[in-house]
Amino acid sequence: MLGINMADVINVLMSVLPQLIVIGVVLVLAIIVTVAVNKKTVADTATRKLIHSESWLVFLVAAVVAVSMMLFGPLATLLNNATATKYELTQETVDAAEDLAVEVQREGITLLQNNDGNLPLKNTKVNVFGWGSTNPIYGGTGSGSMSASYPTTSLLDGLKEAGLETNEDLSKLYTDYRADRPVVGMFEQDWTLPELPAADYPQDVIDSAKEFSDEAVIVISRSGGEGADLPTNMKGEGIVYNDNSTEYADYEDGEHFLQLSQTEQDMIDLVTSNFENVTFVYNGANAFQLDFIRDYPQIKSVLWCPPAGQTGFVALGEILAGTVNPSGKTSDTFLYDLKQAPTWNNIGDFDYDNMSEFASEAFGGTTSPTFVNYVEGIYVGYKFYETADDEGLIDYDATVQYPFGYGLSYTTFSQELGDVTYADGTVSLDVTVTNTGDVAGKDVVEVYYNPPYTNGGIEKASANLVAFDKTGELEPGESETVAIEFEDDDMASYDYEDAKAWVLEEGDYVVSINSDSHTVIDSATVNVPETITFDSEDNTHDGDQVVATNAFDDANGGLNYLSRADGFANYAEATAAPASMSMPEEYKATFINNSNYDPADYNNPDDEMPTTDANNGVRLADLAGKEYDDPMWDELLDQLTFEDMDNLIANGGYGNAAVEKIGKIQLTDVDGPASLNNNFTGVGSIGLPSGVSFACSWNADLATEFGDMIGTMAHEMHVTGWYAPAMNIHRSAFSGRNFEYYSEDGYLSGVMASSAIAAASEKGVYSFMKHFALNDQETNRNSMLCTWSNEQAIREIYLKPFEMSVKIGGTNAVMSSFNYIGTTYAGAHPSLQQTVLRDEWGFRGAVLTDYFGGYGYQNADQLIRNGNDFMLATTDITNHVTDDSATSVIAMRNAAHNILYMAANSWMYADGEPEIATPIWQTITYVVWGVAAVLFVGLEILTIKRFVDRKKAAKA
Repeated sequence: MLGINMADVINVLMSVLPQLIVIGVVLVLAIIVTVAVNKKTVADTATRKLIHSESWLVFLVAAVVAVSMMLFGPLATLLNNATATKYELTQETVDAAEDLAVEVQREGITLLQNNDGNLPLKNTKVNVFGWGSTNPIYGGTGSGSMSASYPTTSLLDGLKEAGLETNEDLSKLYTDYRADRPVVGMFEQDWTLPELPAADYPQDVIDSAKEFSDEAVIVISRSGGEGADLPTNMKGEGIVYNDNSTEYADYEDGEHFLQLSQTEQDMIDLVTSNFENVTFVYNGANAFQLDFIRDYPQIKSVLWCPPAGQTGFVALGEILAGTVNPSGKTSDTFLYDLKQAPTWNNIGDFDYDNMSEFASEAFGGTTSPTFVNYVEGIYVGYKFYETADDEGLIDYDATVQYPFGYGLSYTTFSQELGDVTYADGTVSLDVTVTNTGDVAGKDVVEVYYNPPYTNGGIEKASANLVAFDKTGELEPGESETVAIEFEDDDMASYDYEDAKAWVLEEGDYVVSINSDSHTVIDSATVNVPETITFDSEDNTHDGDQVVATNAFDDANGGLNYLSRADGFANYAEATAAPASMSMPEEYKATFINNSNYDPADYNNPDDEMPTTDANNGVRLADLAGKEYDDPMWDELLDQLTFEDMDNLIANGGYGNAAVEKIGKIQLTDVDGPASLNNNFTGVGSIGLPSGVSFACSWNADLATEFGDMIGTMAHEMHVTGWYAPAMNIHRSAFSGRNFEYYSEDGYLSGVMASSAIAAASEKGVYSFMKHFALNDQETNRNSMLCTWSNEQAIREIYLKPFEMSVKIGGTNAVMSSFNYIGTTYAGAHPSLQQTVLRDEWGFRGAVLTDYFGGYGYQNADQLIRNGNDFMLATTDITNHVTDDSATSVIAMRNAAHNILYMAANSWMYADGEPEIATPIWQTITYVVWGVAAVLFVGLEILTIKRFVDRKKAAKA
């Protein structure tokens, strides 16, 4: 659940400031009148008392009116959300969700090493070392946090449920050392990694541990979350970290969060000096630097256990015990040295030194434009390492520890490639998978292509995942034939320099089945006889509604992008840290934020004012299931007033607003990439494992089951919208939100995301695919983060999962991202939100901002004119439309159409118009009005009576 921060409180207070001022002014006037009208100024007692009484009655009326304006104005959305009826999950659904969480983790945990057949454990007794074993990582922070409504199965409890007995004396050492995990939150982060110093382990505890069992498991964990990226320098400015000892520092200057601390290193030394059979478990979402593993022959086995959700640690116990055979594959590449990643010099904090005029006071501080350069182009993750190996740039075995798509099993498999055919634009192949070992298990068929590359031509990686599938559980000796098909469109490259279109170049394409991105099992060649350029109406790329052509020239930035030409000859120059911190003047001239945006500058004098406030008698329920362009929509939209449309647009925080005249009820949308969390009512669902776990399962069926479960839970919680799934790319291992994003690969991410979305949609739940787009780091995300990339990388890497979620998943809801693309806020980038999303991909539905904090660059006028329909706002700031021109009202009408189309296709409207319940706060307000009216009338009568009585008494 998200917490409350002071910036939120300030925004709320600022939104009601006019009403508070009115109350204050009338109060002061009432006091002044009371003091000024005294025996010296007004001798007549009856008149004096009458003036006093009437002044306070005026204050009572003013206070009631002002408070009512607050409640029904800027506070309405907050109150509606906070007082919504609390709907809980049934026990049946809770049980089913818990079972699904365990199943996902069974397939998501990845076996990276298993020397000498060390696993499964031979002994049911096991010593579990590492403070993280008592405080494991279940999920992420911010929107990805777990609900406190349900208990969590701890790592140690998960082992016990699997039949393993753990050394409780060891665990007590850790809980006595520290019981709670330091908080890495959205607004403050304590990066301390508690770990008992090796010198503080009592010798008798070590001796008894050796007597207890010869099996040792080491657990190291790393957390992450919304609002901050993981530190790349633990001694960097602003990093909060408390060493575990006064005798030494856990980290030296330049060391990062994804490598061992000195205390962790010492603990591993201690364990490996006392145990010969050690299993190392990494519990975290971000690819860890496991280089030390090669230095410890005692570490026989290595498991990657991503954040497990509320019950998933049972699966870890089952895998250690051998009742479950691991079948996970890595979703990211693991490096011996993370500083050797091509992104290393271009992630994090880069502040422009010539943009001070655009600085803004917003949301608790001053923000000024920042930037990040995606200089690596399309060479992200394994696409770089495999290509760099082929070109001789790197020593692959010295660079990559565990490739993308890598994972071991307790059994062995063979894969036999059948005939590979290419006909009518479709590549087809069969792969027969056989369990050649003696334990039942599952295997993954990974299909890659290596396209023809011309030196200096269109950039192409030599390994590209194009399809995959996972077998069912195969008994020893059992086989399964997996059929694979994909279109030749999927092997096309985007040529942003010459053709300005998708191009499938002629030549030989090597299609291979791999055990991972690096290891080819078998391959065949597919020949494309002539180049196909997807640049005509009857030949668009991958089903695009219109021809895709350059839409992001403004994001290029003129950077020196990494090129494969001449064996990556420009690698050192291209991947170096930025040489200049100044935005070029040609780009600066196009930069827009709230300080220089005026909607009048973009008005079209030829636009005609649409019809508003008509009385056509059309209800939103009449449009349920109808096409987006059905003529009845115009009849409905004609009925809306400016205020109706503005309410829909401005108040989209955790729901979408009611419009009574058309039977539009307020719908509830909630957070949670792995769950459903209502931040206002406090009701949450079971938290499933992280997005990384799903990606590591390489099982699209599990993602489908997840989406189906989200749909079931949403119905029971009376929720229609889900702020998920998140599908940004693991461009860097240090991104704070890698736990909720899937992978470094866009295709793998897209399969998982689109499968979940499609299943949730089947149950009438609209999923806000997010964060659209290029929101791949948390650092400076609210500081006008200008993201620079070439169009090929944008389309092939970063937009891929979003495109699949629209075309395959059928999503009708989008959450835009905080960052800029080039010099334009992503939410207001017309090429992204209109040209690509709607025109090319055919998206129909609504686009929502990420949290609307203003930040000096979010404003409703600009957003609605460029494809972003409503604001994730809970208070009144710049989320209301201020311009009432014809151009503005046309944009408002389009936005309202998109929001209402999304709502009409939700499950709430599946059976006609839903009943509208009056929010409890409104009922209370109406009662207060009645009481205040009676009180006012009574006091007024009493005041007049006393005045008359005093007058009579004075005459007598």
